[in-house]
Amino acid sequence: MTAPTCGATAGPGDEAAEESVTTRLPVALARLSRALRRTEPSELGPGSVAALATVRREGPIRPGDLALREGVTPSTMTRIVALLENNQFLARENDPADRRAYLVRITEAGETFLTRLAGIRSKALQAQLDQLSPEERAAIEAALPVLETLAANLSR
Repeated sequence: MTAPTCGATAGPGDEAAEESVTTRLPVALARLSRALRRTEPSELGPGSVAALATVRREGPIRPGDLALREGVTPSTMTRIVALLENNQFLARENDPADRRAYLVRITEAGETFLTRLAGIRSKALQAQLDQLSPEERAAIEAALPVLETLAANLSR
């Protein structure tokens, strides 16, 4: 059986084609993500980088809320936050809503780290995109809104 290629559409009831997409897409995305992470070895693991990026996007946040957003246990997030604080990528501040709690916020060093990492990964990805045909690049660009919607829906 041949899997559908980019641009092929499965007809109603074409379970084999749908299964192929649901099997191949997560594998392809995971491989792409791993390959991009390898372009710049980092002292931080992917979970730490993801948490730092979430703090950048969300703004100051309680570690427990960050753990929920990242889908990890509070004890795992405590270790991640400690590592990010030790690298001076995160700083603590009092939670104005509850003096017993604290928030973490990204520091200038954390911003610089994420910006540098994104630049390196973007360059590596662009080098690979440049090797694709115009049709292949157009297919990727056309798929981006759907992939973003899938990611948002799965994150709920």
